[in-house]
Amino acid sequence: MWDWASFLHYIHSPYLLTGAAISLGLSVGAMLIGLVLGLIAAMMRMSERRWLRLPASGYVWLFRGTPVLVQLIIIYTGLPQLGIQLGVVASALIGLGVNEGAYLAEIIRSGVLAVPKGQFEAARAIGMTWPKTMRVVVMPQALRIIIPPLGNAFNGLMKTSSLASVISLEELLRRTELLVQVQFKVLEIFLVAAFYYLVLTTVWSVIQGWLEAYASRSVAEDRTTRRTKLAAAVESAVLSS
Repeated sequence: MWDWASFLHYIHSPYLLTGAAISLGLSVGAMLIGLVLGLIAAMMRMSERRWLRLPASGYVWLFRGTPVLVQLIIIYTGLPQLGIQLGVVASALIGLGVNEGAYLAEIIRSGVLAVPKGQFEAARAIGMTWPKTMRVVVMPQALRIIIPPLGNAFNGLMKTSSLASVISLEELLRRTELLVQVQFKVLEIFLVAAFYYLVLTTVWSVIQGWLEAYASRSVAEDRTTRRTKLAAAVESAVLSS
């Protein structure tokens, strides 16, 4: 039968709270790895050079087409056979980060491609280099498009991090399973874990909403100024030529 006393007791259990903190840290670390890999892969996929596009496309195809659980097991058990010794935490970070990077690459690429081509042409007309064009003109506009799916990806990653329990990383789900084996309060303890995941995702949803509002406001405020400056610079370049 349902035991309210057990549920209320474990809802503030330091053992499970530590597991939730580990899950959050794992998610943040994997997201940072994914952002770096996703940005690199997105830029490579948009390159005109075939030798850059093909490896990036292969990376996205491979890690989007296979389950992250299988990837974690292969990294944890397969790499040692090649002489690469990794701990549980490193294996989980790499596995989740590399998988997340494949999805973030497509999010970033679609956001950049959504910026009007006229912005690229105007920046080129005033002599901006490609890196400066991306940093000053394109990415501020692309962020407004990228942030919502990026936030959803992190929301999902916090729940996907539970798969690290399969390689014995003691995050929230693994600690929940171990506690159940000792206390035999299956429903109560698993509902506590579900509550912790719900709190994490809810807090992130609030942060994501603030980020989306801030990005939209910044783009709206800067759009007119940016267009005016670009138009003036293009006109100056035309007159001087």
